[in-house]
Amino acid sequence: MWWEKKNRPEAGPSSIHPIEAAPAPPEVETYMSEPTPKSTNPSPAGGQRTFLGRTVVAQGQLSAGEDLLIEGQFEGTISLDDHCLTVGTEGHVKAEIRARQVVIQGSVTGNVAAREKVEIRRTGHVVGDLVAATVAIEEGAYFKGSIDIARDDGAEASKSLATPSTSKTNA
Repeated sequence: MWWEKKNRPEAGPSSIHPIEAAPAPPEVETYMSEPTPKSTNPSPAGGQRTFLGRTVVAQGQLSAGEDLLIEGQFEGTISLDDHCLTVGTEGHVKAEIRARQVVIQGSVTGNVAAREKVEIRRTGHVVGDLVAATVAIEEGAYFKGSIDIARDDGAEASKSLATPSTSKTNA
């Protein structure tokens, strides 16, 4: 029957046992993202994504070659030039952020530069300046800062946050 345990051959002294890898701790987990609608998961189907869990508290410089979901606390700088950063509903980030796309459902304090898009969802709370080609703020979200629409593939985003300047609006 399908629920019965299959018998394994007895291991003799000459047999070799494969080494099984220990599972990753629940706080930091890398997984393959499942294909979901682009509005809820901006990473491409089959792309890798790293998850910082609710109990993780970290600070420093963070850079990665894959998408990142933060549900814990992080303070410092985040650089995901060709990838997406998602700050989950439980996430609290105090950082200068650079990414291809940023989705904020939790709390972010600091400047955000995205080459493509910044989304602040209704549960999001942002205090800082945004620089992106597209900015979307859902009804009910909190935002305090300035918005600069970058029109030339993020070069302005990098420049704008690197040098302090007065707030400007491109129409």
